[in-house]
Amino acid sequence: MRQNWQHWNRKAIAALCILIIIGIIAALPVSATRWKTERSSKQVDIVFDYRDLLQISAYKTHPQQFIQQELGKMKAAGISSMAVFETSLQELKWAGRISLYGSDTLSDLQGKPLSADENFTYLLFNSKQDEESLSPIIADTFKSWDISTSPFSFKGSNGLVLETPVEDAMLKTMQPDPVTVQMLHDAGFRIVPRLSDRIPYDAASVDKLLDSYQAIGVTRILFDGNAVKGYGDNAEKKSLTSFGDSLDKHGIGIATIENSKPQQGMNSLAYLTHYNVARLYSLSERDAAALKPIDIADRFQLAVKDRSIRMFYINAAPASNSAKSSITDPLENIYNSLQGEDGFLAKLDKLGYTAGPAEKFDYSSPSWQKPLKALVALGAIAFIALLIQAFLPGVGAAIPVFIIGLIGSAGLYVLSKSVFEQGLALGAAISAPTLAMVWAIRRVRTHTIGNRRPVGGGDHGVASRTDGGQFRWIFPGITAGRRFTMAIAIFATTSVISLCGIPFVVGLLNNITYKLVLEQFRGVSMLHLVPIALTALYVFLYTGDSVIGNIRKLLKMQITVLWVVVVAFVGVAAMYYLSRTGNEGSASSIELTFRNFLETTFGVRPRTKEFLLSHPLFFAGLFLALRYRAAWVLFIVGSIGQLSMVDTFAHIHTPLPISLIRVLLGLVLGALIGIVLIGVWQVLEGVWKRWSPRFVKTKQSLKSGA
Repeated sequence: MRQNWQHWNRKAIAALCILIIIGIIAALPVSATRWKTERSSKQVDIVFDYRDLLQISAYKTHPQQFIQQELGKMKAAGISSMAVFETSLQELKWAGRISLYGSDTLSDLQGKPLSADENFTYLLFNSKQDEESLSPIIADTFKSWDISTSPFSFKGSNGLVLETPVEDAMLKTMQPDPVTVQMLHDAGFRIVPRLSDRIPYDAASVDKLLDSYQAIGVTRILFDGNAVKGYGDNAEKKSLTSFGDSLDKHGIGIATIENSKPQQGMNSLAYLTHYNVARLYSLSERDAAALKPIDIADRFQLAVKDRSIRMFYINAAPASNSAKSSITDPLENIYNSLQGEDGFLAKLDKLGYTAGPAEKFDYSSPSWQKPLKALVALGAIAFIALLIQAFLPGVGAAIPVFIIGLIGSAGLYVLSKSVFEQGLALGAAISAPTLAMVWAIRRVRTHTIGNRRPVGGGDHGVASRTDGGQFRWIFPGITAGRRFTMAIAIFATTSVISLCGIPFVVGLLNNITYKLVLEQFRGVSMLHLVPIALTALYVFLYTGDSVIGNIRKLLKMQITVLWVVVVAFVGVAAMYYLSRTGNEGSASSIELTFRNFLETTFGVRPRTKEFLLSHPLFFAGLFLALRYRAAWVLFIVGSIGQLSMVDTFAHIHTPLPISLIRVLLGLVLGALIGIVLIGVWQVLEGVWKRWSPRFVKTKQSLKSGA
């Protein structure tokens, strides 16, 4: 009975392998649609924050003249769009559109006694045009806050009385200043309005506002604050749906800001606008002033090429410079980063992109993708079943695990399609590199201490011991040349098995929401750790006489100070490793310089942990492991590079060709460095073999002489 079950289990394993191959083939056309999507948006927009320009101008002798001069410089430098916020009395004052007075200040100007119980805001328009364009907007805004307004004039200038203190009045948000918008449009800039959810939503006024934006060519809106416009009133007014429909009707898209907390309502609005979304990178005021022009240009170039960024938002701020005894600004530094042979615009042209309004990615989900994705999902379940079977070789778990996987996946699909896709993608991403390492360990074991055949519930075999019953640490008999060719074959095959996990990640997560980072592939930390842990488990428990025997030996081992130090070192290394993974990882200035060198040299930067650490040590480790058992521990380090190759494609915002080149570069460079390590080892081993007998003989002679 047991033999029959093992027979059927072996057939099931073969069937699971066939399902994996079918899943890989099914993922290819799905991946092709993503490739096409990635090539559909080739324009990049450079946006400057107009409010920052107003702030800088407030420290200049002639603010308005300064603004006009800098607008000309910005246009010449390649800045093509201006971000215009919903305005405020403070911003209108900076722009020279109005003058503001409190009750006490006005009393001094008028030479009249201050009213004992009055703390109002007095506003004067600085021109007739300002009065005509701004008076209705200001009056409507303060009316919505139940603040009374009334006409006011002083020395021939008209204005308004706002029955609230100046400090409160300056906090009230109004729609973007139409005169400023028109002025910037006439100067040749595209307008990127920054709307907030601070103004109560009114469908008619919003539709009218979007009409005016459509008339001047606005194609994209950016939000200000922690929520999109209409989010706060959505429960009562269904304002998100109304706003999304209005944006779609006017052909206006939205933008998401990279590495910032997602704005509430963004996913819903993206769906309502049919994912007319562009990803935006924001250059902070600090970086605009502190970074060198070439560093800014390189940062922008990487964002376009590696992270599908299509909008760049430039901030700037005035700063007090005691060394120069003046107020300085980073505007010249920004212009230099965009222009010249090493400027961003030149780099953009070399990449095949052009400056222009950011376009949406042309995304479609044809009906034929559904059955193909089902096959990909089936292959992912098979991959996970094979991984579990590898750690239960004597149980024959392939059939029941696969059936349980099918039932569980069906339940997940009913509960959440997103969790279903991400769960299977994560399972396949973990399974591929882990199974690759298990295969590599088994191949090395076969060529050194012999095959193992599962009997009963455990793994048995006496080939790992010498005739004297002592544990074998050195495996003689295989020449260095033979070990080298075997290491090449095992390294290449292991990498191919690991790469088989990539089509499942790409095929299952082929959705525009991941491309735009509206939704993220969760559980990546597990991908960074689980294959390493499972490889270590296999090395220590599955390469001896039996799993149970190895467990008993570990439990009986005495805990020494050395073991405590080793565990502490491993823990620190694991924490450092995790801190360097993902988008939150930081890098030193030396490492950033090295990264820029790699980027400049190869065009695409290979991952450092792959080509400098894991791949070389794994390749050299294979060569050594065929002779020295202690070298098997290097398989654990090797698992880092294998999982990293799959993890590279988990960064879905990175174009597929870039990820593919990055992985292949890592493999080639890692193998070359591994060959160097093998050569160094052979030299050192030769020196040791030649001189160690002489050393021993000399030592013995000294003892006998004594």
